[in-house]
Amino acid sequence: MSAQMYAIVRTGGKQYRVAVNDILRVELLPGAKGDEVILNDVVMLSDDQGPKTGTEVAAASVTGRIMQQVRSKKVLVFKKRRRKNYRRHQGHRQDLTELKITAIQ
Repeated sequence: MSAQMYAIVRTGGKQYRVAVNDILRVELLPGAKGDEVILNDVVMLSDDQGPKTGTEVAAASVTGRIMQQVRSKKVLVFKKRRRKNYRRHQGHRQDLTELKITAIQ
């Protein structure tokens, strides 16, 4: 039985488990729709022989294609201190890049 090859990559300060043909949303990466992106910060790689980490994955990389540049849903931040007439209201929308993983080398 052959296990599906996957990798754990780090981008935007977060780690993601990816396999070929996965679609994931990461923090904004430079590029336009259709551009190739290479993620070199591979933390772990798993294939038929089992998981590999450290120096075994130093030369590994994950290639993806930018599907679209999007923005996430709005997150509202509301701060209040009761009886102090203190209220702050702020919104935030994070810029995201939607990637389709094409290869794991």
